[in-house]
Amino acid sequence: MGFQFGSSLCSAANHTRLVQLIMTEYITFPLLLTNKDFTEMKNGAWYILFRGFSNPFVYNENNADLGTLSKAIKELHLAQNDTSGLVPNLKSSWMKQVEVIKEPDVCSSFRNLLLYFPGCISVDESGDRLFLSDSNHHRIMILDGGGKILDCIGSSPGFEDGVFESAKLMRPLASVYHAADNCLYFVDSENHAIRRAVLEKRMVETVYPTCTKKSSSLWTWILDKLGIERDFDMKLEETESSLVLPWHLIKSEDDNLYIINRSFEILWVLELPSGTMQEVFEGSSKIMEICGQIIVDKVSILRRMPSDWLQHQFDTNCSLKEIPCAGLLSSLASFQDHVIICDTVGQRILKLNKNSGLVSNFQLSNFGILGLPYWLSSSLERVYSSGEEICGADIHFESFTLLPGKIDIDLNVDIPKNAELLEPLQEGCVWCQVRGAAVEVPGTDKIEASTEKVGSAQQWYDNLDTLVFSTPEEECVEEENTISDCKLPEGRVQINCVVNTSPGTSEVFIDAALYLKLKRDSNLHDSQEKMAETMVDFLKPERHGRMRRGTCIQYLLKVKRDLEDLIFITPLRVRIKLDILNHPKADNSKDFVLTDSEIKVNISL
Repeated sequence: MGFQFGSSLCSAANHTRLVQLIMTEYITFPLLLTNKDFTEMKNGAWYILFRGFSNPFVYNENNADLGTLSKAIKELHLAQNDTSGLVPNLKSSWMKQVEVIKEPDVCSSFRNLLLYFPGCISVDESGDRLFLSDSNHHRIMILDGGGKILDCIGSSPGFEDGVFESAKLMRPLASVYHAADNCLYFVDSENHAIRRAVLEKRMVETVYPTCTKKSSSLWTWILDKLGIERDFDMKLEETESSLVLPWHLIKSEDDNLYIINRSFEILWVLELPSGTMQEVFEGSSKIMEICGQIIVDKVSILRRMPSDWLQHQFDTNCSLKEIPCAGLLSSLASFQDHVIICDTVGQRILKLNKNSGLVSNFQLSNFGILGLPYWLSSSLERVYSSGEEICGADIHFESFTLLPGKIDIDLNVDIPKNAELLEPLQEGCVWCQVRGAAVEVPGTDKIEASTEKVGSAQQWYDNLDTLVFSTPEEECVEEENTISDCKLPEGRVQINCVVNTSPGTSEVFIDAALYLKLKRDSNLHDSQEKMAETMVDFLKPERHGRMRRGTCIQYLLKVKRDLEDLIFITPLRVRIKLDILNHPKADNSKDFVLTDSEIKVNISL
């Protein structure tokens, strides 16, 4: 895809519009930005060859020099082969093979917002539940009527069935709650699939297209976790009526699902619960004939919304000519005395009172349920001898030399003066990993260390056995006994971690996600530009992607909302190296002496 901006190529306004387009369309392929004059181009195929991104050669389909094109392609392959040799220089001690998912890089800094393109919403009024598709975070949040997060469906981008914490989605959008089966049917748009979340079992299943699932044996599970075998992935059956980028979902009176693409050009009819594709219709006129009245009835409430807000949404949503608001079909739902609306431009949820017509923000809470976001989590398998991380993030490093025994680690984190923590840090937002000659003391063992002399390697195998063979009930009990001892003094967060160490070298990695918003300060409140600049300082676009600072500021100003209500994530990454000396000998020269130590680490975000 190419964009020609002429002399205004580098303007912040054009970059801002481009960011909005990438975020909405979820563009992951390369973009061409150029100020070269291509006015001589006409309809048809064209080829543009760049050598060092200067002096491009332009050919149309008729006069293309195939020899030149072939030579350029060969040179490109040779260049790729030359650069591929750089990968082994990372000298990984061992790196788990992981699934590579491509995501938009230009606006990746906006992933640190609480909501990143909240595209669609559905409700279960009898159960007081809402289902919010946080699309570009690849998850569906389950909320109650007060905005409390009850559960979360999906862990990271990909395509994998399983329990909510391990299931992978790829940009979920419209959803429909099925009361009889107590399950949620939803569109998995980038996977071109319809999937089902069984709420009682907390399981995600693929309804369409039908697929051959991987083996569920223990050996398969071990190979999959080690990344040794990737041939067990689900194989989808291709059919003539395969879904292509579905967006909207409507439940019909005869218990079928109407699936509509974003441009309202194709309608698929899926039979439930068999998951059989019944019919496919093309053309907006046919869609209007089948679903027109349903769409009109649902979007009619939007006439009470401010006209400037609607125009803002129309710029980023496709609609039918007969129904200008049709593009917002899946972005609103009636819930009790309100209409809940997804604002994909302002990255928020709005609440419209049916009686008074007042519009307010729908506030969310209980962020610990979301856990540590996938883009912030680090893997011990991806530790390199150079000591550097692949993905750029601020890592606070400390090193200590201590005697073996129990070590109590206290992290004191100072919140920036321009921000405030929304709620006390919950254990779900903290992840602690230990490697080397140390092992974390979980749960109640933080208070009293075990006297059993077991090597850390044997403990690792014991923990693996417990993980594989424990029942869900046992896991729930263990989670209740491992509540983090996090405290919240004024402007400070405290995180505690306890490890048992043996002589040698070990490392402790602590990752956390802090949910903040700008503090209501009179100096910032007077100027939206000052608030936008302060917000950008937290998001750090230059470090997390290729977005310019000015572009990020312009985008935040364009959303036309109170930036003091915008919730964002500030990652905390701490790496502590422990050099543990040999055991001191007791008076009888036979027994070892274990020492209790305490480490205090002060960090400013």
